[in-house]
Amino acid sequence: MATTEKHILNRLYIIAGCMFLFAGAVAVQLLNIQFVEGDKYNQLAEERAFKNFTIPANRGNLYDTNGNLLATSVPKYDIRFDAVTVSDKNFEDNIQGLSKELAAMFGKSASHWSQRIRAARINKHRYFLIARNLGYSEYLKVKSFPMFRLGAYKGGMIVEQRTVREHPLGAMAARTVGYERKDDQGYYTRVGLEGAFGPFLDGKDGHRLKQKIAKGQWKPISDNNEVEPKDGYDVISTIDVNIQDIAHHALLAQLEKYKADHGTVVVMETKTGEIKAISNLGRTADGTYYEKLNYAVGETHEPGSTFKLMALVVALEDKVVDTSTVVDTENGIFKVKGYRVRDSHRGGYGKISAARAFEVSSNVGLVKLIYENYKDKPQKFIDGLNRMNLNEPLGLSLKGEGIPYIPSPGDKKWSGLSLPWMAYGYGSIQITPLQTLSFYNAIANNGVMVKPRFIKEIKEWDKTIEKNDMKVLNPSICSQETVNKVKALMENVVVRGTAKSLYSPNFSMAGKTGTAQTEYWMKDWNSNPRYISSFVGYFPADEPKYTSIVVIHKPDNRVGYYGADVSGPVFKRIAQKIYTDTPVEDEIESLEIENDKISKDFEKYYATAQKNLKVMPDVTGMPVMDAIAILENLGLKVQISGRGNVKNQSIAPGKKIENNQKVALSLS
Repeated sequence: MATTEKHILNRLYIIAGCMFLFAGAVAVQLLNIQFVEGDKYNQLAEERAFKNFTIPANRGNLYDTNGNLLATSVPKYDIRFDAVTVSDKNFEDNIQGLSKELAAMFGKSASHWSQRIRAARINKHRYFLIARNLGYSEYLKVKSFPMFRLGAYKGGMIVEQRTVREHPLGAMAARTVGYERKDDQGYYTRVGLEGAFGPFLDGKDGHRLKQKIAKGQWKPISDNNEVEPKDGYDVISTIDVNIQDIAHHALLAQLEKYKADHGTVVVMETKTGEIKAISNLGRTADGTYYEKLNYAVGETHEPGSTFKLMALVVALEDKVVDTSTVVDTENGIFKVKGYRVRDSHRGGYGKISAARAFEVSSNVGLVKLIYENYKDKPQKFIDGLNRMNLNEPLGLSLKGEGIPYIPSPGDKKWSGLSLPWMAYGYGSIQITPLQTLSFYNAIANNGVMVKPRFIKEIKEWDKTIEKNDMKVLNPSICSQETVNKVKALMENVVVRGTAKSLYSPNFSMAGKTGTAQTEYWMKDWNSNPRYISSFVGYFPADEPKYTSIVVIHKPDNRVGYYGADVSGPVFKRIAQKIYTDTPVEDEIESLEIENDKISKDFEKYYATAQKNLKVMPDVTGMPVMDAIAILENLGLKVQISGRGNVKNQSIAPGKKIENNQKVALSLS
C-alpha cells in the first residue's frame, strides 16, 4: 500500500514538474514577445488590419497640334456604403431621402433602394456597393445626397477613385498614340507616344490608408489621402487630327478596295519635319482593318522604284550622268550576269533620256545608268548613298524604329547582282517608309534633311517644361543643282509619267511611284504574285508644304497592284483635301489683273445679295462660300455635302422661306 502511494506521489511530482516547466516556457515566450519581438508582432498585426494603398497619379493629357485631345486620364468612382458606422438617428432621418435620390439617378424604385440598404444594415454590411464607374460630376451629385453628405463616418459613404485612359480618336491613330503597360512581373511595354513620353506623362502616385474589414475587404480610414497623387505633364504632339482623319479614311478605303494585307500613310510638314498624320492599318481574319503595328516606323523592306530617286541623285552628284544623258532601254529587257531586268512596258522605250527613264520608271534605264558607271567601283555608289544618311536610323522618339540596311562590297549579302539590283530598289536594301519619306522630304526642302518629329512640347498647365525644336540631320544631302533637277523630274512623273492618272490642273503635286515584288523567293510566287505598291512625294510642287508616303502591302493583284493605281489615289486624296481646307495663297503681282471667272462669280453673288429677298434664291453654280454668305444673311441654316460649287439646293428657287429654316446644298 505504501509502495503504491509512493508511486502515485512520484507521478504527481513529475506531472507538476512538467506543468511548471511548461508554464515557465510560456512565460519566457510571453516575455520574449512583449519585450523582444513585440514591435515585430505589433507591426504584423497592424499590417493585417491597416494597409497603405497606392493611388495612381493621373497621366498627363496627350494633345494634337491644335489642342485636341488624343489621350486623357478620366477619373472613375465606385460608391459603397458602410451600414454599420451610421448612427440609428442619422440612418432613420436620411434613409427615405437617400432612397429617393438613388432611385431618381440609378433607376429602380425608392422602396427597392430602401429595402436593400436596410438589409445591408441588418446584416452589418460594411462595404455595400451603391454604384460603379461614375464620372466626376456624377460622384459630386451622389456625395450631396442625404446621409452621404454627412461624410465617411457619420454618413457611411465610401468613395474609391481610379483612373481610366481614354482615347477620343478611338481606333484612329491608336498605334501612334500608343500605350504604356506594366505586367505582373513589373516589366513595361511601351508603344507609341504614350510609351515614348511615359516619364513625362506619368505623375507621382499617392497613398491612402485603409482598414481591413470582413471578408477580406478594405475600407478607407478617412476622406483624405496620406499622400496626394501628383498628375503627370501634358504632351503636345505634332499630329493634326483633321489631316489624320483624312489620311486614315483615305488609306482605309483603298485597303478595303484592293483587299490588301496592310498599309501605312504618313504626312510630314516639309520645313519642320513635324508629323501631321500617321496611319497604320492591318487586315484581320474577318477582313476588317485596325492599327496592329506601326509599319511606317518599324517595318523595313525592299522599296522598289521609289529608291530610283536615291540612285539617280548619287549619279547626278558624281556627275557620271545628267538628266539629258541618253540610255538605250532596248526592247525593255537587259541581261546582267545571266539574269534579266525587265520594264513593265512591253517592248521597252528605246533610246530615251535619263530624265524620261525616271519619269516612266524604266528599270532597264536606271539599271544601265548605274551599272555601267559604277560596276568597276561599286563602293563609290554605296558611299554616295551613305553620305545622304540612308544607312542610318533617324533616331526617332518612338520605340521600335527599323534599322536600315544598305549592302556594301564585302558583306555576306553582296553579290555580282547587288549593284544593278540596287539601282531599282532591290538587292537586299532594307528601309522603312518613314526613312524613305525623310529622304524625299529633304529633296522637297532644298536638300535639308530634318528629323521627323512627333512632339512639339511638354507642359505643366501653361508652363513649358521642355520644347522639342526642329533638328537638322543633314544640312545638305546634295547640291541645289541636283535638287532642282530631280524636283522637275518628280513633277513630270505626275504630269506625263507613271503617275499621270493623278494629275490635276487645280493643284500641283510631285513624286514617284513604286511597284515592288515581295516574297518573290517563295515557290508559289509565279502562281500567286505579291507586290508592295507605293507613292511618295510632296505638294504643292513649286513651294512644298507637305511631304507624304503611302505604302500598301500585297493588294489583290486581280484588282490592281501598280503604285499609281493603288497608293497614288490615297496621296492625291490627302493633297486634294488639304488644298481644299487650306488653299495655297499666291502673291498678287498687280491689282489691275483680273480673273474673268472670279469676276463673274462675284458679280452673280453681288447681284443676288443686293436683292431684298424673302423667297429662296437660285444659288446653283455658285462657289459654296458665296452661297453660304447669301443664305445665312437671309436667316437660313445651311448644311453642305461634297465640295466645289453648288449643284443642287433642297429648297427650290422662288419658294417662300422662313427664319432659321434649314437648307441643304449638294456640291460638285
